[in-house]
Amino acid sequence: MSISSADAWVAATAALCGVACGVPGVYLVLRRMSLLGDAISHAVLPGLAAAFILTGTRGLFPMLAGAMITGIATAAISSFISRHSKVPEDASLGVVFSSLFALGVIMITLAARDVDLDANCVLYGNIEFTPLDTVRLAGLALPRSFVTLACFASLNIALVSVFYKELKLVAFDGALATAMGFSAGIIHYALLCVVAATTVASFEAVGSVLVVAMLAAPGTAATLLSDKLSRILWIAALLAIAAAVGGYALAVVFNTPVAAVISVVLGAQVALAVIFSPRDGLVIQLWRQTSLKLRIREEDLLGRLYRRQEGRTEIEPPALRGLISWLAFRRLRRKGLLDAPGTGLTPAGSRAGDRLIGSHRLWEIFLNQRLGLPPDHVHDPSERMEHFISPAMEQELRAEFDGLKDPQGREIPQPERDRPAS
Repeated sequence: MSISSADAWVAATAALCGVACGVPGVYLVLRRMSLLGDAISHAVLPGLAAAFILTGTRGLFPMLAGAMITGIATAAISSFISRHSKVPEDASLGVVFSSLFALGVIMITLAARDVDLDANCVLYGNIEFTPLDTVRLAGLALPRSFVTLACFASLNIALVSVFYKELKLVAFDGALATAMGFSAGIIHYALLCVVAATTVASFEAVGSVLVVAMLAAPGTAATLLSDKLSRILWIAALLAIAAAVGGYALAVVFNTPVAAVISVVLGAQVALAVIFSPRDGLVIQLWRQTSLKLRIREEDLLGRLYRRQEGRTEIEPPALRGLISWLAFRRLRRKGLLDAPGTGLTPAGSRAGDRLIGSHRLWEIFLNQRLGLPPDHVHDPSERMEHFISPAMEQELRAEFDGLKDPQGREIPQPERDRPAS
């Protein structure tokens, strides 16, 4: 087998592991059970050791049976401890999986020391040697790990496709699923069986470290990039494949462990999703906050100039200090709300001021008459609220307080209905 084909088999095996783990991992993330995936991936170790002790073989099916039993036991024991004591669920889960993992290490050391059942192999895997262990299938020599993970990836995709509605309902509202006649408990433990079986199938090839990353990272990044479940599943699978291929390429370039580099790439994907998520990313949050500050500063400048135009001599001209104030001033000029010198309002600016100051004074009347605040206590909260009064709310206030003056005796401006863009 040439070097290029060997590299392709390793990358393909890692990609299949990503799909096999990433698809059910989405549901763990949605149900806030990612730590449970970590726990299962570690706690199955005593199940593997017990399966070998009882059967004397390292065959796939005995290993899967031992892993699934231990995985379900991990979830059941931690849930029992949390339900019948004051121990938080995350604490009970941490105690159970760490204890079972330590028990598994002891069992392997004492009962299986003379066979090839190595805890280090379970932890770190041997994905670099995937092309060396082959099986004959349809006349072709294929890596055994590739065939195994291809089967599990296909099985997991098929299960998610068939039970998509049930899994979706349980993931978002288990109580509603139970009320509609679905057994949330059965679906929960079936998902754990899938996670445990996939974990065992991935152990020998990629190790526990990468399995944990594949179960949590693609689903986490995908939920940050979309809010539609079908799209999340596709994104998680694609991110897992991209991390596997890209991570393996980087591992070859820098001559570092493949599983470790792929895990780092998965972490980088989550970090990028946190920063650039189109819905809740740090960049979009910063943009929203800056846009809100700019709009508020625009309206503050507009309000001060409007009050000066009314003849309020106690109102000083707006001081343009800071970048936000300078940008707000420039935007008011560009919208045609300020005159050429920038010291007064245009007719369009006066109409915009009518809308803003009208909302302010209507809210002062509301605070005074409905909440009983004295006239000298209504200006400051109204100055904050005026930026968030919608046209519909303004219309309701005008209908309720039509013909009244504000608590200071000033008239309520009657603006045109169109609010200026901000």
